[in-house]
Amino acid sequence: MKMGILGLPNVGKSTLFNAITKAGAEAANYPFCTIEPNVGVVIVPDKRVSTLSEVYNSKKTIYTTIEFSDIAGLVKGASKGEGLGNKFLGHIREVEAIVHVVRCFEDPNVVHVDGKVDPVNDIEVINTELVIADMEVLERRIQKTEKQAKADKSALKDLELLKRIYDVLAEDRVARSITDLDETETKFVKSLDLLTYKPVIYAANVSEDDVRGEDNPHVMAVREYAEAEGSEVVQICAKIEAELSELDDEERSIFLEDMGIEEAGLDKLIKSSYALLDLISFLTTGEDETRAWTIKRGTLAPQAAGKIHTDFEKGFIRAETIAYDKLMEVGGKISAAKEKGWLRSEGKEYEVKDGDVIHFLFNV
Repeated sequence: MKMGILGLPNVGKSTLFNAITKAGAEAANYPFCTIEPNVGVVIVPDKRVSTLSEVYNSKKTIYTTIEFSDIAGLVKGASKGEGLGNKFLGHIREVEAIVHVVRCFEDPNVVHVDGKVDPVNDIEVINTELVIADMEVLERRIQKTEKQAKADKSALKDLELLKRIYDVLAEDRVARSITDLDETETKFVKSLDLLTYKPVIYAANVSEDDVRGEDNPHVMAVREYAEAEGSEVVQICAKIEAELSELDDEERSIFLEDMGIEEAGLDKLIKSSYALLDLISFLTTGEDETRAWTIKRGTLAPQAAGKIHTDFEKGFIRAETIAYDKLMEVGGKISAAKEKGWLRSEGKEYEVKDGDVIHFLFNV
């Protein structure tokens, strides 16, 4: 799971990324390791994992994670090679989704690159560069497909779709704003690896004063813009997150309570990122280890088993599964769950659900 964090200068992008980085240094909430200087890994908060670990007195507790990459270097003209240009665009191609940090706070001490705070304009500056880059990709693809269509009429359908996407981009709209694609068309568009088709969360960075109240006008404008393209908005105060990252668990809880904040912005952002990629977790537990495993929604039991070990998938027999909530109703006692008929035996066509606690039976 790779998320790219991007944004214009002075919007709070680096502050947010530094909070993600520091959060794992000591606090147990976000274990962190540096893969390279601008990449950090944080856990997906999941109380189910910690609870199961306590119930089964597990020796190891392993959470699922998300990788965040701090994408820097954007300036106007990036699509034409200005600034870091192609390097910047290349970094975006490597991620599965984007966290677009947008400045939604007023502060005379923090200069805005355009002289005034206008989050929608900031979004459009970046989106325009991505649109231009996508149009260049499509122009080459359309030329290639036109040649194919002369010899193979089946390519005409692809050509029609390519031109349709190009027309949307020509209107300075992003590819993800196209929402009426069927399954085959969606698969084809994903194969194009368009920058503007990647799912996006807009992180509306607000001041400390605005973090508890209703949306300020800037956040409202971002929400309206995001809704039009089918994207999500998470309100966050990067400054507060940076302060939270320096605290231990107990101090963190006290800080949030004193601020009147129910859930840290970073928690919300991580959960939203997980959901954005259409991911779910199934759980395995026991005395040796409790662990969350990441799979795509809709994954069948044998493929889920394969996440643990390839032999589990090859020799899959069945999955003994129970919903986490049901297991907790009987205090984690499998024998009690069996008596109530809550422990199910599922075969190869079973679609694993979020929160399933599973024991796989296999034979190789």
